[in-house]
Amino acid sequence: MSARNDQPAFSPFRLRLPKPPPWLVVAFVAIVVLSWLPLSLIWLARASTSGRPRIHIFHDMGHQPRYGPQTAAEVFADGAALRVPPVGTVARGMLDDDDHYWRGWHRAADPGTGRTQIVFFDSLPARVPLTMELLRRGRQRFDIFCAPCHGLDGHGGGPVDARALETQESRWVRAASLHTDLVRGRPDGHIFNTITSGIRNMPSYAQQIPPDDRWAIVAYVRALQLSQNAPLRFIPAEKLPAQP
Repeated sequence: MSARNDQPAFSPFRLRLPKPPPWLVVAFVAIVVLSWLPLSLIWLARASTSGRPRIHIFHDMGHQPRYGPQTAAEVFADGAALRVPPVGTVARGMLDDDDHYWRGWHRAADPGTGRTQIVFFDSLPARVPLTMELLRRGRQRFDIFCAPCHGLDGHGGGPVDARALETQESRWVRAASLHTDLVRGRPDGHIFNTITSGIRNMPSYAQQIPPDDRWAIVAYVRALQLSQNAPLRFIPAEKLPAQP
């Protein structure tokens, strides 16, 4: 008869590790909390804005030394960073050699006196073909820049004009109607030049309206004038009244 073993059988569930020391628990919690810090900084950087320049680890071509406006430069004798362009310098694409497109007029000699005079072009430039897209663009630009004074129909009496009359502004000059014989008789280049340089109390719109849009407005103004003063030859025969 074998001897009885009173020792309990081994079980991993009954195995107990020794309790870690308090300093080790504190260190583990601190490491976990500190691991959240980079994530928090990344989230803060993505969710907030700053006026300070961003950090460039690799500059490459994204950040280069340069001179700011109105700053000094020791490399030049006069100490100014802003250099005056040489005489005759023309920016790329700004040669302005097409008088018809850029100005709407050209200088020509008077056959009688020989004096040079300004002659306005009476058509659209070759680079601005008359299309429905051009007329739609012209209408949009006209409604924005011209209608406040000249009205949507071109007869004058726009909201700015009406307000000036309501307040009895003594220096206000009423916007001209675009349907008078005088305006209808002006060449296309004259209307283009009016938008470019202004006329009487009307200021220049050259800064607000590029040349393409100025010509689009000219084309739309002609369409407005034609809608109010169309010659009989433009009316279909079936629309004409019966002749007695």
